[in-house]
Amino acid sequence: MHDINNEILDLKEALKSHSLYKNLKSSKDIKVFMENHIFAVWDFMSLLKALQIQLTNVSTPWLPNKNSVAARFINEIVHGEETDLNEDGIPQSHFEMYLDAMHQIKANTSEIDNLVELLRNGFDVNYALNEISIDETTAKFVKFTFEIVKTNKPHLIASAFTFGREDIIPEMFIELLDKFDKNNDKYSKLRYYFARHIELDGDEHGPLAHKLIADLCGNDNDKWEEAIIVARKSLALRIELWTSVEKQILNKNNEVKTEVSI
Repeated sequence: MHDINNEILDLKEALKSHSLYKNLKSSKDIKVFMENHIFAVWDFMSLLKALQIQLTNVSTPWLPNKNSVAARFINEIVHGEETDLNEDGIPQSHFEMYLDAMHQIKANTSEIDNLVELLRNGFDVNYALNEISIDETTAKFVKFTFEIVKTNKPHLIASAFTFGREDIIPEMFIELLDKFDKNNDKYSKLRYYFARHIELDGDEHGPLAHKLIADLCGNDNDKWEEAIIVARKSLALRIELWTSVEKQILNKNNEVKTEVSI
């Protein structure tokens, strides 16, 4: 597949070795992580639906797809991401699974709930993000996602989806949860969420997403160059997000230490 993997290898390695993982040491740290990460889980679905709109026919009257191969790829991914089965065998989106995992550990969902409510009431994404109380870096991450969506260019959206999101396998989170929750009762929903991502990304969605970007870029060098730029920007913003979350965790822990010492 062109040379895109080599072009983003440095950023992927930086993300995998990020010091955030070493600073997730307690349930409070996990809560801070999830309260930020939920926004990335949510806007990931918007990348996915943007691809579905671009690559399949979701209006009437129905017309045949111009690229049935790409349409099949994206429909299979949508099926797994939007209507997967949760740990109880009930159809749910991965976003809803993540929210349930947050509720299980009593993480704060008020800001993501507020965002969804504002959007349901017809406000645009940028307005909604400015109306809620979230970290500036988290808002920046989401805003970039929608900048890419608004290009209406499938190869750019697919690049953000494939290399900025779907290509990141969260095995390290499973290892962390094994340490925090050996009996699998406190983080069972979060563990299941990550386990599903590992299974789907490795066996199904990952390969499909890579085939999709290859199909969309084809032999067009300009598209590949544009896809590389978006992939690198997406990964760089994910690293910034991780760094911001780490700072929030360290600041909260330092505040607690200060209170105890006083």
